[in-house]
Amino acid sequence: MKWPADRLSNTSPKSFGIYEKAMSMVEQGIDVIHLEVGRPSFDTPQHIKDATKQALDDGLVHYGEFPGTLKFRQALSEKLKATNNITAEPDEILITSGLTQGAFITCITAIDPGDEVIVLGPYYPQHFNKVELAGGKIIVVPLDAKKGYQLDAEAIESSVTDKTRMIILVNPTNPTGCVFTRPELEELAAIAIKHDLLVICDEVYEQIIYDNSAHTSLASLPGMYERTISLFAFTKGYAMDGWRMGYAVACEKFMKDLPKVSMNDMAHVNVFIQEGGFAAITGDQKCVQDMVAQDLPRRDLVCSRLAAMSNVSCNLPEASIYAFPNVSTFGIPTKELTEEILEKTHVACEAGSFYGDCGEGHLRICFGAEPYDRLELAMDKLAEFFALKSKSLNQ
Repeated sequence: MKWPADRLSNTSPKSFGIYEKAMSMVEQGIDVIHLEVGRPSFDTPQHIKDATKQALDDGLVHYGEFPGTLKFRQALSEKLKATNNITAEPDEILITSGLTQGAFITCITAIDPGDEVIVLGPYYPQHFNKVELAGGKIIVVPLDAKKGYQLDAEAIESSVTDKTRMIILVNPTNPTGCVFTRPELEELAAIAIKHDLLVICDEVYEQIIYDNSAHTSLASLPGMYERTISLFAFTKGYAMDGWRMGYAVACEKFMKDLPKVSMNDMAHVNVFIQEGGFAAITGDQKCVQDMVAQDLPRRDLVCSRLAAMSNVSCNLPEASIYAFPNVSTFGIPTKELTEEILEKTHVACEAGSFYGDCGEGHLRICFGAEPYDRLELAMDKLAEFFALKSKSLNQ
């Protein structure tokens, strides 16, 4: 008997990086400081949980509308117009099980075998398998760390061929924490329009912005709503990672086909959970602002401490919950380095190589997953580790 199908055999190996080893240590009773998992440490705001509990008590436990409840999509339509400068009708919004499902159904709907899909490196690796399962081929365009991972329009356009179907953009970025400026996005838009390309825009970190940085939605630019599938989630901004809820936004032409996949995947997102999403969108946004305000000193602590460590350099991220320090001086593959760090310090960090070859020489450290005091302890442990590493480097 043949098992599994070729489409699974031909995909890149699925990996959760250092996470599985860290959790194995936790199961052994070891106290691990988790800087590898990209999740907020906060609890979901109470008014969101209350609305969901009330929905259950009110009997909202049966089948619902396939695209999502109308009132929820109407609220999201208003949010998109006010916050993202995107004019999308409720019928152009599809409620999804997290951003992950939105990306999967888009790839299955849009990509034919042999189509090429451009991603910018360092890249978020979980989008890879979605493209491959659809039969597509990933083309990585590396961005230059020395230039602050700015969008390189010339490199992107030089990678376009007659097989190119799509560009996948994550903005704000993971793992680097950069925010692409409006002029950069305008250059990308010009390429997409010139070559008639689709763009998936992953905007999960849209609310977690620091200092004077500003987030621009690609679909808000002239000529881009008609060729962009914008993906959002409640995961980071509202600390709802376990809820698995997001939404896809696309023009009518695209949206009429996306549910053909989602209806055969999970039909629709749980109706009572959508009540929590509605409460999140329509309620006081101070809860989001408060969480970002608490993330800011964590960012500053982690990045300043990392930058002061022996043979480590680190820039301040403009957004997200990640630092991406450079540890290339040690000349050790980062997968090997993170395993050694975990073994000797019980601090879990993610290898930069997990985000592609151009991420090698870096670590991704999530400063949003642990409280401030645990981050201080983690930085103490890493400082001692890299000090010892530097001594051996100089011998």
